[in-house]
Amino acid sequence: MSAPKTTLLQTPKRRIHPAWIVAAVAFLALVGAAGFRAAPGVLMVPLQNEFGWSTTVLSAAVSINLVLFGFTAPFAAALMERFGIRAVTSVALVLIGAGSALTVLVNQSWQILLTWGLLIGLGTGSMALVFAATIANTWFAKSRGLVIGILTAGSAAGQLVFLPFIALLAQDPGWRQASLLIAGGALAVVPLVLKFLKNSPADVGALPYGAEVQSPEESELRTAPGPVTPGAPGAAAAPGGTMPGGNEPGGNAAVRALQVLKRASKVRTFWALVAGFAICGATTNGLIGTHFIPSAHDHGMAETTAAGLLAVVGIFDIVGTIASGWLTDRFNPRILLAVYYQFRGIGLLVLPLLLSATVQPSMIVFVVIYGLDWVATVPPTAAICRQVFGADGSVVFGWVFAAHQFGAAAAALAAGAVRDATGQYSYAWFAAAAMCTIAAVISATIRKDAPAKEPVPAGVA
Repeated sequence: MSAPKTTLLQTPKRRIHPAWIVAAVAFLALVGAAGFRAAPGVLMVPLQNEFGWSTTVLSAAVSINLVLFGFTAPFAAALMERFGIRAVTSVALVLIGAGSALTVLVNQSWQILLTWGLLIGLGTGSMALVFAATIANTWFAKSRGLVIGILTAGSAAGQLVFLPFIALLAQDPGWRQASLLIAGGALAVVPLVLKFLKNSPADVGALPYGAEVQSPEESELRTAPGPVTPGAPGAAAAPGGTMPGGNEPGGNAAVRALQVLKRASKVRTFWALVAGFAICGATTNGLIGTHFIPSAHDHGMAETTAAGLLAVVGIFDIVGTIASGWLTDRFNPRILLAVYYQFRGIGLLVLPLLLSATVQPSMIVFVVIYGLDWVATVPPTAAICRQVFGADGSVVFGWVFAAHQFGAAAAALAAGAVRDATGQYSYAWFAAAAMCTIAAVISATIRKDAPAKEPVPAGVA
């Protein structure tokens, strides 16, 4: 009696694993999508000068964008499972390009809410950090933390690439040309995405990078329904491109995202990550990103000088995020989060003492350290989502990222109120430092045994 035939999913020998090609295209997509993140601060004054719109109107457009940037993320993760990474990414880039290009035609204030707020908000939300987590979880069995770090740095790199050109174009010939540059940057990446950004390793007959060839028994486990243990063979993309725990053909991505939220909300670790990442957003985009320049200006520093310091933060953000990804692959992500939050808190505590009319060496030290820590929290947070929630991890990370953006929006508003009430930002910095300490304690006490005590099924309920 002859032995039964089995088909093994094997990785063809290649010089470069296709996962790295996908990661490179994803990096470029994030760079192309990041143009608008550098734009509002540069384009607000030209728009006000031409149309006479108030700062409140333009700030409302940015606020809509910020909320959608966070709230879209979990649904985008579910849509990537349902329709594929390539399709969702392409549509997101087109929305960003359309929103920015249509801005040149606006002449009413409600139209800027539609372009800057709705269209670009939906597009950038679909290209948020959850995109990096989805790429890493789908295409990589090892080095996931490093990959998430590199891809997250792509967004920061994009802002640095676009910012000087947007500023130059906004001055001469004008803000419309700057808007078209942003649109062109987003749309230029679409052909690369359509050609090279495959949905899963199975699309090219490969295993995720670092995965071992599966035995027949393990191959059955890969496609079996039910809970997926993080790191097990079933945690990788299933043959045919269907993500374990993802939607079956015809499934509803919005329902999937909400069902994942319902399951995750029963696990204490989820709320610990939500609290920590809300504080992360509050102390980066919400406070430093929004109020560092006006706070420095209160101390007599020129706005251009303060903007230059923020650019340095962006440069070291790239270094810090990639380094954090490397560390996440090697050390306990809970401890890394605790260390990152506590260092950030110390920096915010001393910041009021460092601000002055001129740039002192101590301020340079602050900028470098804060830049290294800016989004270093992303790789370990994504890693914990994957470890605890298995195949639901990318969608769970989308919900955690939504909390990040809501925290940023709340902090931006609260810090402005503090400045109006007291005439200075000091109390805002001190409160943020205290919140970072809380986030550090919460992160250090995240339970490792959460999946065992509170199992979370990977399949759709």
